[in-house]
Amino acid sequence: MSLGRSRRSFAFDDIKKKLERFCIYQERCHVEVENKMKEFLLIPEARDRLYLHLIQEGYLNEERFTRNYVRGKFRQKKWGRIKIIQSLKQKKIAENLIRKGLEEIDEEDYRETLFNLYESCEEKIKEPDKGKKINKITRYLLSKGYEYEVICKVGETLRKKV
Repeated sequence: MSLGRSRRSFAFDDIKKKLERFCIYQERCHVEVENKMKEFLLIPEARDRLYLHLIQEGYLNEERFTRNYVRGKFRQKKWGRIKIIQSLKQKKIAENLIRKGLEEIDEEDYRETLFNLYESCEEKIKEPDKGKKINKITRYLLSKGYEYEVICKVGETLRKKV
């Protein structure tokens, strides 16, 4: 049975350097570091020492990770709050850190992004039936993680402009 990558034994300092580089490359959460550590044959005490080192030296910081993650997923991928929250929960991020991370999303930017996505989607969907078109737009925006009520308000506002 192969796990894709072979598990090898390394010296403690080599593993520490590899994990430091792993964390420097981009912000990481504990789950990602834990998964990376599985590549190495580590006893629990060594794993704990490595975690402690990474946290104390600032390589691993869940709050910083969460804030960067929220900013990145919102600004680059245009994800809504629901999708961001679900993704962070999968990474086992604490509720209080998720709430802090969501503070990175400015309410005005959130609505403006949703408006732009709605308008863009409306232009792309070539559906003559208005009701079906609205349903398709709504389903798309729900899949991006936006709240149903907010999507409806944006849709109403745009329809009033026309």
